Amino acid sequence: MSICNVLKVLIADDHLTSRMITVEGFRAMGIGNIIVAKDGREAYAKLLKSPVHLVVTDLYMPDINGYQLLKAIRSHPKVNKTGVIILTGKKDEKVVANAKTLGVNNVLAKPFTEFGLRQAVESVVGRLS
Repeated sequence: MSICNVLKVLIADDHLTSRMITVEGFRAMGIGNIIVAKDGREAYAKLLKSPVHLVVTDLYMPDINGYQLLKAIRSHPKVNKTGVIILTGKKDEKVVANAKTLGVNNVLAKPFTEFGLRQAVESVVGRLS
């Protein structure tokens, strides 16, 4: 059985277009078990209700941003081992350093390619095929 058949992913992004592009990227990889959230607060609530293997979150969201979501995930014993990829339009050294300090698994710059998304995902969960 392929990991794509069992991998459960949560995508959090406040912009509908970005959220759907990310969903389509996962579907193109053969991953269909996807939960979406419009912000960090909704993502965290959904994660606690139904844990996933991987969270892909936008960095800059209102209310609870990607850093705060990551910090909350790493602080909760039920989900603290969940893989997390942060998406950002500004992938500079400070963003990467802050995210690594909080325990991120990978940071991916937007816009990303399907190949770039696959590489980021495989760096966290291993080869998909």
